[in-house]
Amino acid sequence: MKKVALFLTLFTIWLIFTFNLQLASIVAGIIASFTATVIFSGHSLSFSGKLLQPARYFWAVLYLIIFIWECIKANFDVAYRVLHPALPIHPGIVKVRLGIQSDIGRTILANSITMTPGTITVDIIGDYIYIHWINITSNDASVYSDRICGKFEKYIRRIFE
Repeated sequence: MKKVALFLTLFTIWLIFTFNLQLASIVAGIIASFTATVIFSGHSLSFSGKLLQPARYFWAVLYLIIFIWECIKANFDVAYRVLHPALPIHPGIVKVRLGIQSDIGRTILANSITMTPGTITVDIIGDYIYIHWINITSNDASVYSDRICGKFEKYIRRIFE
């Protein structure tokens, strides 16, 4: 059943991206979707009914809004630092304890941090994530944990756990 769902998802994405219902395009989509299903079906994520809970979609939309807002703020912050004559940066790598246990949640968090200007995820080891940050303002772990991960982590936990 998992392979059928993956095949149908991939084929639907193919149809949306190509927007072509000619026979040659449909056959190519079936072949590509089938090949990808055979190769990657053992590596795909499993969702245990969580996709059917409407509250998760509400939190996902809210997370997307928060993420976009944080990216806009971070863009202005990085632009200020680049354009300032004194170049006020204090870069370094910080170690943040993760509160998210699911692999997909950790991946989404790491990617969200990396896509936010001024930060980049370096590694995840055990329950810790290592982040290169353009402006370390505190030596207190709770302060920079809240500033970097806090806004994202609480929403990701509600979506994926």
